[in-house]
Parts: sequence; structure tokens; C-alpha cells
Amino acid sequence: MPRFPLFSQFPLHERLLKALESLSFSEPTPVQAAAIPKALEGHDLRVTAQTGSGKTAAFLLPLLNRLLGDAGSKQRTDVRSLILLPTRELAQQILKEVERFAQYTFIKAGLVTGGEDFKEQAALLRKQPDLLIATPGRLMEHLNAGSLKLNGVEVLVLDEADRMLDLGFAEDIERITHECANRQQTLLFSATGGGKVLREMIAKVLREPLHLKLNSVDQLSATTVQQIITADDATHKERLVQWLLSNEPHRKAMIFCNTRAQVDRLYGHLVALDYKAFVLHGEKDQKDRKLAIDRFRQGGSKVLVATDVAARGLDIDDLDLVINFDMPRSGDEYVHRIGRTGRTGRAGASGLAISLICHNDWNLMSSIERYLKQRFERRVIKELKGSYQGPKNVKASGKAVGVKKKKTDKKDGAKKSATKTAPKRRANAPKAAPLVSQDGMAPLKRKKPAAE
Repeated sequence: MPRFPLFSQFPLHERLLKALESLSFSEPTPVQAAAIPKALEGHDLRVTAQTGSGKTAAFLLPLLNRLLGDAGSKQRTDVRSLILLPTRELAQQILKEVERFAQYTFIKAGLVTGGEDFKEQAALLRKQPDLLIATPGRLMEHLNAGSLKLNGVEVLVLDEADRMLDLGFAEDIERITHECANRQQTLLFSATGGGKVLREMIAKVLREPLHLKLNSVDQLSATTVQQIITADDATHKERLVQWLLSNEPHRKAMIFCNTRAQVDRLYGHLVALDYKAFVLHGEKDQKDRKLAIDRFRQGGSKVLVATDVAARGLDIDDLDLVINFDMPRSGDEYVHRIGRTGRTGRAGASGLAISLICHNDWNLMSSIERYLKQRFERRVIKELKGSYQGPKNVKASGKAVGVKKKKTDKKDGAKKSATKTAPKRRANAPKAAPLVSQDGMAPLKRKKPAAE
């Protein structure tokens, strides 16, 4: 018995069910099982789900179903649905998914992102695609140029909404949603709970939304082995990475660093050792980023070194090893990284996540353990055992006990201040007038000039 209803039990168009069957999609994931029926009913949704949970199909299938249902009933004059995403890579990924799910339909999809020819995109928009997939920045350029109208949009999808806000697209999103004033449904998806800015946007954009939270951190332990290895410094970490890539069996490995500089440094170190590796961070141009992702997906490279910003939302099959060179800065980011592992498509396959911990990483690691309500497996590599093995003393929370600064006694401080020598006179300061002149008489005082 399947845990969730089969796709065939959802009221989806027969052409979509045919596509799902050809793709060997039978049983939906938890997020699909929760979101698809509600979306088909027409509700606005606010969905929190981690990368790899299947959220793309959760919004694409209801959206395509709506487009198919109304295909013959109305004359189309404008774009009827819009999917907004933070990066070009994600947009390209979504377009491929649309092509798979809509392979037995006549639905036309268009892609509008930065880094591509503006005039060619304007020509595409004149053909009025049913579904438009776009990034906020380039979409705004087309709106300002008058090459696009959004008043015919019926369904608006904001995917990776938290990431779009992190990248500074809040004003653009507000303008775009305003242009989609006639929409009948809005679906908002995010990997994290977000903060105040996201809550404010939800209040403005969604109408009586249902909140589906499927970002359960408990799901991590079922598919992923999580370990920590202590390290002395960054150089020691680099040696540990080399050992793990050489000795830990894996199909594909992804290594996360918190800074671009560290990504480049580690990449140079690996290349010097003849590893086939690629780099992914925000300073790389579009062509290099696309090449890195494509080669990694196709197996041309087994190792991808990346920052969170650049790798956000990427879906990589056969990824079974994730190494945190640097600990992520939050529990949500950790879930986002580690949730990528274990999607190998092999029965009984699991992922391995290893975090490298220096003394300055310990407290952050401890906080993430508490967030996940679990304790990571401690691991020691004998050949590379360092001097740092964790703090000598820890608090009940698991954090390291810090060395307290010595407090100076107030009385002693007062005595010291009292014995201090008088401050030296400034070199250019005028000399004080003598009390007695050389002739024994009081010194003469200068008269003030009379007021004019």
C-alpha cells in the first residue's frame, strides 16, 4: 500500500497523467500529496519545503491542469501564468520540467532571464506563451520597455521566495504582483520560514492562504548519515577534503564554503591534485555557471565547490556526498544543503553529510544540533587526526565554555587613576602668565580692545 494517494487519484487532466506515467511518476512526495489537491481547488498556498522535496511538480501540475482545462473556452490574448524565480539556473531547470510534464499538450512556455538577448525575448513575448518563466530583474526590464503585459495572468507562482528577497528583489516582486492584479491564484514556495520581510510580502500578495509546512528536519536522519570531523585550521580541512574524496565512495560530491575566496582557494587546491572539479559562486559569469552545472549533472565532473547563494535550488541526481567545509550560518541553511543528498534513484541508497569543525565552528554546529534535535556522529580519520578534538568543557547546551575575562577591582582602579600623572600640556598651548614679574610687582594685564 502506498503511503500517499497515487497521482492517478488526483483530478488531473488525462494528458498530464499520461506524461507522469511515461516518466514513471506514480506516488507523490509528501509536499506533492499535500499541495496538489489544495492547489487544484483554487486556494492560495504558502508552502515551506526543502530542496529535493518535489515542490516543482507540486505547483507545475495544478498550473498546467488549469491551462488545459480552459484551453478551448477562451480566446487567449496575454500570458496566462507566470513563474518567478531568483536565478537563471533555476528558471532553466523549471522550463525543462514544464517540457517533461506538458509533452502531450500544446502548452507553450517561454523563458525570460538575464544574460540572454533582450530583443529575442521581446519577440518571444509577442508570440504570447501560455506560461512564462522569469527572473524578477529581466522581467522588470520588459515591463518598463512595454514589451510585456501581465493583466491576463491567472496564476502567479513565486518559487524560492525567501531567496528572491535575500537577493534584494522585494520592490520588483511587489511591482510584478501589482501588475498581475487580475490573477485568480497565487502559490508561494520557500525553503525556509523566512523573516519579517517575507511575512510582510505574504500579507500583501496572498489572499486567505493555506500554510503547508513540510520542511521537517526529522526527514534528514532517515536518508542521510550526518557526521562531524574536527580540524585544526583551513589547511587541515583541505587535507581532510582530499582524503574524503579519495577514500569515501561517491558518485557526486558537493562541497560548501561560506565565502567566494574560500571556494576559489579550495578549487585551486583540488585542481592542483588532478581532481575534476568545478566552481559555483556569484562572481562567475552566466556561461561559466551554466557549464559547471551541466558538466556536474552529466558526470563530467564528480566534484562541485560552491557557495549557498550560487547553489540555491539546484536539483542534482546521484548526489551522495555533501561536505560542509564551513558550517552554514543557520539550521535552515544546513537542512537546505544536506537535503540534497540521498536522491540517487537507487533502492536503499543513502547520502553522507560531513561537516568539518574548527574551534570557531563548534558553537554554530552545536546550535544546529539543537535545531535538528539530534546529535551528529563524531568521526576521526586516524591518518589526519589533529590536535583539536573539541572543547575541553561544554555547557548543558553543548556550546563551548568560554574563558572569562578578569574583572578589574573598582578600588584598585580608583587608586591607579589617582596616582596618574597630570596630563601633559599641548605643545602649542599658550603659557600661563607668571604670578610675579621680574621687578617684584604684579604682572601687567593686557587690556581688551574697545568694542567698535
